[in-house]
Amino acid sequence: MALQKTDGRTERQFSTDRKWRALLVIALAELLAMSLWFSATAAAPELAAAWNLTPAETAWLTVAVQLGFVAGALVSSVLTLSDVVQPRYLFAGSALVGAAATAAIAGYVESAAPAIALRFLTGVALAGVYPPGMKMIAGWFRSNRGFAIGVLVGALTVGSALPHLLRGVGGVGRPRVVLYGAAALAVVGGLFALFVEEGPYQSPTAPFDPRAVGRLLGDRATLLANGGYFGHMWELYAVWTWIPTYLFASFAVRGDAVSSELASVLAFGAIAIGGLGAMLAGRLADRLGRTAVTSASMVVSGTACVLAGLLFGAPLPVVVPFVLAWGFAIVADSAQFSTCVTELAEPSYVGTALTLQTAIGFLLTTVSIRLIPVVAGVVGWRWAFASLAVGPALGTLAMLRLRALPDARKLAGGRR
Repeated sequence: MALQKTDGRTERQFSTDRKWRALLVIALAELLAMSLWFSATAAAPELAAAWNLTPAETAWLTVAVQLGFVAGALVSSVLTLSDVVQPRYLFAGSALVGAAATAAIAGYVESAAPAIALRFLTGVALAGVYPPGMKMIAGWFRSNRGFAIGVLVGALTVGSALPHLLRGVGGVGRPRVVLYGAAALAVVGGLFALFVEEGPYQSPTAPFDPRAVGRLLGDRATLLANGGYFGHMWELYAVWTWIPTYLFASFAVRGDAVSSELASVLAFGAIAIGGLGAMLAGRLADRLGRTAVTSASMVVSGTACVLAGLLFGAPLPVVVPFVLAWGFAIVADSAQFSTCVTELAEPSYVGTALTLQTAIGFLLTTVSIRLIPVVAGVVGWRWAFASLAVGPALGTLAMLRLRALPDARKLAGGRR
């Protein structure tokens, strides 16, 4: 097999050790930078009390990040920034901007409007962190790419959960500990990204091409991979956002006294365990096929949306293993949708394809995040998550249709 060259270098010039070292550095950078995502969400109980926030304003502390990410990703897609700017510089600069916005909330903000604006800016910045991170990984891996991107998504998952851990181990009643802590971690993550070398499979910097997005949207196989991702995203962030509230409501039904610290640690565990799921699913997808693994994962997580109602109010020893298993499955497939895009999309604009995918996916999350408390107001928290099951169901259908296409042979070395 001919070896792909980048600036005169070949794969053989990059030792296996350097490949895995690059994965470690990128994953650490992603883990630390993504602690910004739920920083205000974790501190929301204290912020709501201090600023007299309404439930809607409290929800906007999370929704604003999603919308900011969508806006940043769409602008990045149109301008093809992920392919025009070297990804490590885009990653580092974006992480620093997000950290500054988060620190500003802790240091200067005392009301909802500026906090929501700064959370929107944080989301815009994170659009320059996640997709470039995936592009850097794809530049280092051709074989085992599903596992490698799975490690990255696992790092993202643990990083997203970190603010809950910060709150659980010293941040209850002290929102600045959570916000400043996440900002500091993001700065370190941005600095880590600067040490990542270009991999042998990273496409050269591409010229700006306004027609690139149109070509990407016109590719059927890539569209179906995106369809799977969109179904997955309909469920994912809504569960991550509202699982602490679900747990509190479930424990309250039994009259169990659960501390804020314990609830935060449980929320951290339910989200962070998905990191392990993403890595294991990546390994399986490389061996068994991407459409098979993503479909199985969505069947499990979609079923859990309904089981959440049946197990609502169950004893702690029952509820905790359930939410941990759900957290394991709910994000296990996430990396494989992105890996599919790196294998199906036009090579010179893989960064743009990934950014476009995440932009639309996160736009959907703004709807499902706002939907859940509305549904809970009608049917209660017992059945609130059941409305999310439609996402994994439609996502599974999209991946099964992709599996039947000839282009599916490009996935996982022909393993579909």
